[in-house]
Parts: sequence; structure tokens; C-alpha cells
Amino acid sequence: MNASDAIETPSGKGAGDENFPVGSWLLPARLRPHVAKFYRFARAIDDIADNPDLSPDDKIERLSRFEAAVTGAETHDPALETAHRMRESLAETGVTSRHCVDLVAAFKQDAVKSRYDDWSELLGYCKLSANPVGRYLLDLHGEAASVYPFSDALCSALQVLNHLQDCQDDYLTMDRVYLPLDWIKSAGVDERVLKRDFCTPGTRRVLNLCLDEADDLLVMARLLPERLSSRSLAMESAVILRLARKLSALLRERDPLAVRVALSRFDFVACGLRGIGAVLRARPRSGSKTIKAARQGR
Repeated sequence: MNASDAIETPSGKGAGDENFPVGSWLLPARLRPHVAKFYRFARAIDDIADNPDLSPDDKIERLSRFEAAVTGAETHDPALETAHRMRESLAETGVTSRHCVDLVAAFKQDAVKSRYDDWSELLGYCKLSANPVGRYLLDLHGEAASVYPFSDALCSALQVLNHLQDCQDDYLTMDRVYLPLDWIKSAGVDERVLKRDFCTPGTRRVLNLCLDEADDLLVMARLLPERLSSRSLAMESAVILRLARKLSALLRERDPLAVRVALSRFDFVACGLRGIGAVLRARPRSGSKTIKAARQGR
């Protein structure tokens, strides 16, 4: 048994189980190990928050220990090796620990909060649970903070789409509802409809409202690839954007209570080629806007 087993509760999930690419080959090879450490950190604290055998207090205590380790308040506990490796990665790359701390805050929230009154409150959760991932990648690549809003829009949309995809499983296995309660009420239904094996008209209205908002976020996120200096990160974001738009379309066409709505291998390939192609056409010669600007100034 590893020392980390005393605090971590691995679910067995990995990067291959995610809807969207995690540290793919599109990113610079020198940065991929750091992305892997960030994903490992996020996966570990997510698994703690989702573990049905832990009490809320136990979850929060374990998550607080992770926060202490990643910020440097604790540096020796071998049970926190994942967080120690993340802290070392942050020191090496110069990226702030704020993004990791925000993720911890999101999963602490999951331990005690399972309902969201309205869309604004749900977006507040996404600000902690999803947006830090995009911001970490931006900082790791040396991008400007002015790009944060476009990344935030993409990450929040991805989180909402994941919630819609898993709405029944979240309710049945963890008693969590990531659908705005005011929309559920206005549709004339209640959360128990998530137990059904099909969407009622009212449930479909709630899902479509969420998809409308997610699609609006994706419209803003379309500006992200062109605003990035890193061509490799621009390609990665362009691919993810297309995958998100495809998943949104599938969730409109299909019933997530009746079937598992998921992207196919063909979807990944098609969206990958289109996303990469769009960036390469926009940047045929140089790898980044920064390089272009430097050449023009010579």
C-alpha cells in the first residue's frame, strides 16, 4: 500500500475517461509532464469529493490537507505525494497555486452542496470547478490574463455539458442536481424526473435552457484560439471547442436519460482535423503571434 492510499480514494478513472483531450500530443512535449501532474492532482481531489463512503467532514479534512500541501503549508506528509509533486511543478513553471486552490474549493463545495438555485449560482460553481483548468493551461503556456474570459467561457460550457450528460447518474449515485432549480420549477417538474428512463417535455425544456446558455458561452469561446500566442494551445482549444459544439448538438438530438450521449471516435477525429486545420490555415508560417510580432520589429 502506498502512503498516499491513506488519504486518496482512487476511482480508477483516468485521462482516457474524459470527454475532452487532456494534455494531448498537440501540446509542447516539455509541458505535458506538468499537465499530467495537474490532471493527477485534480483527479485525486475529485475522487475524494465523489467517494460515497466518506462523510462530508472527512472529505473536507482530506481536501484541506491537499490544499496545505500544494500551497507549501505542509511539505513532508508522504500521504500527500500527489500534492507535493504538483507544488514542485508549480515552482518549476512559475504558475500560481491559485488554480489548484480553487479546484479544492469546488470539491469542498461538492461535499456539502448538492443543489443550485439558478443559472448564476451554477456558473459560480463552474468558476471554481472548471475555469481554473483553462487558466492553469494559459499560465503554463505564458499566455496573457486578458485571454481568461474566453477560456472561462469554454471551460464553463464544458462543465455544463458534462453535467447534462451525467445528470441522471449524478442524481442517482451522489444525490446531486446540477440543473437550476428555478428552471425545474418553472417547467412544472421536480428533480425526481431524473429517475425516469426518458425525458418528459418539462425535463427536455430544462435541458434545452441549459444547452442554450452553454451554446452562448461557446459563441464567446470561439474567440479563444485566435487570441492565443501559442499555436499548439490554439490547436488544442480549437479541437476542444468543436468537440463541445458537437456534444451540445448530440444532447439536443438525443435523450440523456434514455441513452448514454457521448462523442464517437469519428467525432474526435473529425473535430480534431477541423480544429487543427483551422489554426494551421490561420497561422501557416509561424508558431505564434509573439514570433510574428518579434520578426516584424526587427
